[in-house]
Amino acid sequence: MTDTSIFQNKKAAYFTLGCKLNFAETSTIGKMLKEAGVQTVKKGEKADICIINTCSVTEVADKKCRQAIHRMVKEHPGAFVVVIGCYAQLKPEQVAAIEGVDLVLGAEQKGELMNYLGTLEKHTHGEAVTTAVKDIRTFVPSCSRGDRTRYFLKVQDGCDYFCSYCTIPFARGRSRNGRIADLVEQASQVASEGGKEIVLTGVNIGDFGKTTGETFFELVQALDEVEGIERYRISSIEPNLLTDEIIAFVAHSKRFMPHFHIPLQSGCDEVLKLMRRRYDTQLFASKVCTIKSYMPDAFIGVDVIVGTRGEIPEYFERAYRFIEELDVTQLHVFSYSERPGTQALKIDYVVSPEDKHLRSQRLLALSDEKTHAFYARHIGQEAVALMEHAKPGMPMHGFTSNYIRVEMEGREELDNQMVRVRLDGFNEDGTALKGVLCKVLG
Repeated sequence: MTDTSIFQNKKAAYFTLGCKLNFAETSTIGKMLKEAGVQTVKKGEKADICIINTCSVTEVADKKCRQAIHRMVKEHPGAFVVVIGCYAQLKPEQVAAIEGVDLVLGAEQKGELMNYLGTLEKHTHGEAVTTAVKDIRTFVPSCSRGDRTRYFLKVQDGCDYFCSYCTIPFARGRSRNGRIADLVEQASQVASEGGKEIVLTGVNIGDFGKTTGETFFELVQALDEVEGIERYRISSIEPNLLTDEIIAFVAHSKRFMPHFHIPLQSGCDEVLKLMRRRYDTQLFASKVCTIKSYMPDAFIGVDVIVGTRGEIPEYFERAYRFIEELDVTQLHVFSYSERPGTQALKIDYVVSPEDKHLRSQRLLALSDEKTHAFYARHIGQEAVALMEHAKPGMPMHGFTSNYIRVEMEGREELDNQMVRVRLDGFNEDGTALKGVLCKVLG
């Protein structure tokens, strides 16, 4: 039993990098510390404990993690500094050697952080506590809200896919998940707190069920019955795991929104093979067509990586033409980053940084065209939006069921309210549609 008396009136600062899953996990750690008596530091205050949750998806991410650690150490002198997350699991000794770091916890240990804090006395040298990736087995439940209206519910962790460019399986371990009954209970708790929208998060959420003998489709069905939740959104799901059964259910469900995020990574079959992806462009295109046949106005976001090893100019052009023809809404474009220990490093052809940049810019421009056209089709229509808290000086905004960003001046009282609006043209910078309030739905 951890003695929590030493945590009374202590203050903690948190910094999270990377994915929504990391933010959900940081939120859970924050709740644990709060229950032990630790307060979250306010602006200008000095913290007694610093928690940095790291990412390692690219070389740039690693650099940002190191910068964040140095910054937190400088801003909170004398604080007990803990580093967790993917970078901590992959490079524990390197992180522990950073001046000011006291404790580095791996993927298996971060959920038990309270047991490793001791008396919060600074260490002479950083201590790293990790587990070999093959022995990472624990699923740590997490659900976060942060400053937004939407909650992020972690339903799955880890990945068994081992794509040639990716280190995530080495950072998070094998695929594992929570029990449907427990996740339904978490969703019910969100509803009791007044939460109206939940995003299901994980590393490979379509692979849900590996540890419990359940399926992602069964999870979706169960969550759809939770009273009080108005909306669910499915975060990134592999195209080979997005079954027609799931698509059809979302189309007719009470609470799941017509909004999909599907990683494509490349629109060229030769590159998909080099990446060791588990589908081809034909399968991907068929999934998009199936979604649109059920839900013509569905928002479809797509992840694309440019400049991966082996992506010769001809392959990129082939990918560009494929994506250009896809009826999708938005592209999330990433430049390939060399990751130590990955199989992609064995591929000979290397794309120059200049070509990566040019390819990225072309796809980003294509994404803007597709998003603008999608938004434009909805001008003049009415839609239901869930309004979110606006930052000072910014217009009130929210999202429709199919994820169109809507902005309205003022109306702070509409925070976390479902409203019916008329979509009345683009805002000044073209990133959202202006909403005219028709009715507050509650």
